[in-house]
Amino acid sequence: MYKVIVITDPETADGFRLAGVDVVAAETPESVSERIAALMEEENTGILAVNQGYYDAIDQRIMEKIESVYRPIVVPIPVR
Repeated sequence: MYKVIVITDPETADGFRLAGVDVVAAETPESVSERIAALMEEENTGILAVNQGYYDAIDQRIMEKIESVYRPIVVPIPVR
């Protein structure tokens, strides 16, 4: 079964955890591209919901990969 994973800042991570979602708390937008690349390689990753500020900072190479695959689906989520 595929998982929904949220990548967000540490301040909002606990709220998503309370909702029962798998969460990756990232300290900086720069670290998100590496984490997304790793999660895209995992077989059970279905949807990656990424904090909008972090989504906007995704490396162009990773963004091209996101746009070329059908799974996982990567979507920005507004925070605050």
